[in-house]
Amino acid sequence: MTHTPTATAVLHELRPGTGTPLVLLHAFPLDARMWADVAALLPGDEPVLAVDLPGLGAAAAHPLPEPSLEAAADAVADALTRAGHRRAVVAGLSMGGYVALALAERHPDLVVGLGLLDTKAVADADEARANRLRVADTVEAAGTVDAVLPMAADLLGAAARTRVGVVARVEGWIAAQPPAGVAWSQRAMAARPDRLAVLEAFRGRPALVLVGEEDRPTPVAEARRTADALGVEPVVVPGAGHLTAVEDPAAVAEALGVLVAQA
Repeated sequence: MTHTPTATAVLHELRPGTGTPLVLLHAFPLDARMWADVAALLPGDEPVLAVDLPGLGAAAAHPLPEPSLEAAADAVADALTRAGHRRAVVAGLSMGGYVALALAERHPDLVVGLGLLDTKAVADADEARANRLRVADTVEAAGTVDAVLPMAADLLGAAARTRVGVVARVEGWIAAQPPAGVAWSQRAMAARPDRLAVLEAFRGRPALVLVGEEDRPTPVAEARRTADALGVEPVVVPGAGHLTAVEDPAAVAEALGVLVAQA
């Protein structure tokens, strides 16, 4: 099935190489910069690409359609096709994982390996959905991202919160995002459906489920549920919270290296 993209995603080459690329999709409300430390530690010589999802990072310069993760997935597929990539190992963290699942559903021939980091395949509960929509309205009305700045500390594990510069680094990434893109992303996530069937359809193919031991938005129990559906053992990163790629890039790079080698 062909999907005409209505949104724009921007690719960044973090490492040149040959063969099937590893494509990294970022968390909310960040951009591709969150993957820099992981990319520097990845084994192998495959290309490593990071994406700015619609409305965020360099993609903020482009118009946005009605909010949906399906539009984000189609935008990623279009960007990869334009760059000459018809197959990719795709890994996403948090919101990036939601987009990775939509990509696997809508463009199954593209995704040859799937990495789901600190994310889940179920839709938001009513309370979480209402909170996303409230935050989107607040950010849009205020014209600033102040309402989501506290996420910088909330998403990190205890050890990362005490390391010099980590919270400030994440705060800087959040503060750089435009309110329109932040609001769009929240509404897109609020509208997402369950994609447990996507996990079942992908079962038996190269897959990774990774989660921080102290992840509160996506607890270890939720990651185990995702891993069970895929038929894999989850990788639990000790002492890390929700932003494992920022908190322990070596552990994430090692796990992604294994995934790429399997694909």
